[in-house]
Amino acid sequence: MLDVVALGELLIDFASVGTDTAGYPTLQAQPGGAPANFLAALTKFGAKTALMGKIGQDAFGRLLTGTLAGCGIETRGLVITAEAFTTLAFVTLDEKGERTFSFARKPGADTCLRWEEVDRQLMDEARVFHFGTLSLTHEPARQATQEAVAYARKQGKLISCDPNLRLPLWPDAETAREAMGWAVEQADIVKISQEETQFLLGLDAPEAAAFLVNELGVQLALVTCGSEGCWFCNPKAHGHVPALEGITVRDTTGAGDIFGGSALWQLLQQPCPPGALEEAALRQAVRFAAVSAGLSTTRPGGLNSVPDYGEVLARLETFQG
Repeated sequence: MLDVVALGELLIDFASVGTDTAGYPTLQAQPGGAPANFLAALTKFGAKTALMGKIGQDAFGRLLTGTLAGCGIETRGLVITAEAFTTLAFVTLDEKGERTFSFARKPGADTCLRWEEVDRQLMDEARVFHFGTLSLTHEPARQATQEAVAYARKQGKLISCDPNLRLPLWPDAETAREAMGWAVEQADIVKISQEETQFLLGLDAPEAAAFLVNELGVQLALVTCGSEGCWFCNPKAHGHVPALEGITVRDTTGAGDIFGGSALWQLLQQPCPPGALEEAALRQAVRFAAVSAGLSTTRPGGLNSVPDYGEVLARLETFQG
């Protein structure tokens, strides 16, 4: 039995670790992809997880498969293709550790996933189905994602979504907005950033969290605001948890994904669905996620930056959230 199965991109992040004398960035290859980062956090804390997606029949595809397996993430849902290369993302960082993305994905293997290649048995085994919106940017992965969401809903699975806006991957902003709107309307749990709620809804975090629950029917909305913490809302509670302080931010890559996976890990320990939780249980989950994501920013990369469970618990003892 699986706790969470995710569908989406598995890729290589090339992160800048400096510049040469001509000003060109020196890049370091790191495993990534939002759904993979999300699952890495869940798996690190004890969940049983699996990823469904498509990678290239190339060196990076083999490396990524081995990395997932080494993390404990089930890989039998990965499809290998010789028709496209594993997707590459080039990440440059500013002095605050904030990122700018450029992609080699025309096409990338992840966009080539077809519905008939999706392992429905994995979905049958899982309690939760998770997806993002990068698998909606191109066909046939768009249809595969839509069909997978419909299948998961029909099977009564809890649906988790992280819109994860990357505008350069979309033909235009309106197409991205339409797809993101569809995605959040399918979900029971939405982890979304304030930047994304401003783009999608024209609302800041507190108002957006309430709108997602009260107007769109989401069971639980988590709206992250970087160094300003996170607003949470379900039909029973609405509140805020600050970000972890007293840390030196090195790289924010994957922090939002790790926040989402860490929060879901806590939610899976609860005896009732997210929409029925009281404020104390929600605050506990968000506090845990805030500490986990904050600690992840003190080290490079996404998937490999998830802190140990004991490290999170130790930091929680002094966290004032």
